[in-house]
Amino acid sequence: MRYKSRLFLAIFFIVGVFAGCASQRPVLYPNQQFKTSSEFVIQDAIDDCIALAEYAGLNTKSGENIAGSTVMGAASGAAVGAAAGAVAGHAGRGAATGAAGGGSGGFMWGMFNSKEVDPIKRRFIEQCLREKGYQIIGWK
Repeated sequence: MRYKSRLFLAIFFIVGVFAGCASQRPVLYPNQQFKTSSEFVIQDAIDDCIALAEYAGLNTKSGENIAGSTVMGAASGAAVGAAAGAVAGHAGRGAATGAAGGGSGGFMWGMFNSKEVDPIKRRFIEQCLREKGYQIIGWK
């Protein structure tokens, strides 16, 4: 039984990591610049603007946000697990189980919320793409 629960947690973690890695990218309007550029050139322009924003120091602190939500989830899970375990007579085991579950939940919450682009970084990228002749209609 322990093997199945560990396997489930490992799969849940791996799926969360890959799902959380995808961040938002600008969606472009098919104006003249867009129509005369290849898909490679368009994606390269987007990547260049993102890199320029990061070089300018507009990195989001997603790693710090993920770590913070993981710690908060583990702490609250441990408290709830200890309380539930105390009722059943196993406060230590309940706290450990609650911390693991809460930490996993906090990690996943942080991963999914870290995909949002910082508003200042977003405006920077939009301005960069406008200067290259592209029109941004949204983010996806």
